[in-house]
Amino acid sequence: MNRDAISIGLPLPQGLYNPEYERDACGIGFVADIKGRRSHEIILKGIEILVNLTHRGASGSDPETGDGAGVLIQIPHEFFYQECRKLGIRLPEAGEYGVGMVFLPVERHDRLQCEGILERIIREEGLTLLGWRDTPVDADAIGRLARASQPYIQQVFIGRSLSISREELDRKLYVVRKRAEKEIAGSDLKEKGFFYIPSLSTRTIVYKGLLLAPQIARFYKDLSSPEAKSALCLVHQRFSTNTFPTWHLAHPFRLLCHNGEINTLRGNINWMQARERVLASPLFGEDIKKLLPVITPGGSDSAMLDNAAELLYMSGRSLPHVMAMLIPEAWDNDPTMNPEKRAFYEYHASLMEPWDGPAAIAFTDGTVIGATLDRNGLRPARWLVTHDDLLVMASETGVLPIPDEAVRAKGRLQP
Repeated sequence: MNRDAISIGLPLPQGLYNPEYERDACGIGFVADIKGRRSHEIILKGIEILVNLTHRGASGSDPETGDGAGVLIQIPHEFFYQECRKLGIRLPEAGEYGVGMVFLPVERHDRLQCEGILERIIREEGLTLLGWRDTPVDADAIGRLARASQPYIQQVFIGRSLSISREELDRKLYVVRKRAEKEIAGSDLKEKGFFYIPSLSTRTIVYKGLLLAPQIARFYKDLSSPEAKSALCLVHQRFSTNTFPTWHLAHPFRLLCHNGEINTLRGNINWMQARERVLASPLFGEDIKKLLPVITPGGSDSAMLDNAAELLYMSGRSLPHVMAMLIPEAWDNDPTMNPEKRAFYEYHASLMEPWDGPAAIAFTDGTVIGATLDRNGLRPARWLVTHDDLLVMASETGVLPIPDEAVRAKGRLQP
């Protein structure tokens, strides 16, 4: 009998249950307007989901420093247009520029060096630097340990050349980010303060950090502005299980957030590295070499899954296609499966091995939003749709106070 389990209120061992194997897990969720109507209310609802998932997170010796929390929203063009005008930055139309959230060293000289490297790479890739904006933050809203490791947080605005489409601009921004990460990681700047780009896209932006859920709206002042509007909001409250909590390992990442662990990680990394010599894409051409290594060293299992998803997505696949490749169903011994679906999984099994583990994953590219479970279904994911076309998904029920009469449909994801 486990006396410690009794003392903290866990049930006694019974049947297949043993409190010695008890584990906490992260909280994930999202809210989206199915018809794509942008509003500040969606962001507020997303933050409310995040706050209601606070118990899914963790803190260490400093109770005000969380393991990490964050939100991913669509780029609020009207808000950024107004804010950039105050700085003398004239933004083009929505979709014709990218926004990067950038974590930089606090020391000014090192920060300017990092900015200079990023600006040079932007020019070398044929893009235009529109300007920088200091991200308004309130350091008093976070814990002592979070403040001690807090990076300098800026937003960079990058314009396209007239000859490329929005999709081509997103691929160029991907190349810019990978080049900057690799060059700075290989310099002495790596030892002087970390450089990290949480997001760089024409579609989405990530606000995250070493935070507890209730702190995020106070820390990132942009999220409290009524002019900041989005049709979706993806959120994550982290309970760090197998990596040390840091600013850059908070979720969401560029395409997804994750609840669980990837148990096949070493094999997944090795396979991705082995493929790098033969990677080819008509969409990237010679630029494919600039994306290596695909898996960024020092990331968590979730960050590395996001790296793999990003490469497959940027190479021209839809995001649901990518997630079905990375986290397939248990298809090989299912005689009831549709033959076309079986053929899909069988074909992709020759291209990509499963990223297996107890996992619930929410994902978005700024247009499509969804969620999936691993083949064993060991992490929960509940969803509902209201009569006014609001979609809510989370790792548990009750994350938003929605009356029963407003619910059109609800259920849980299956493995």
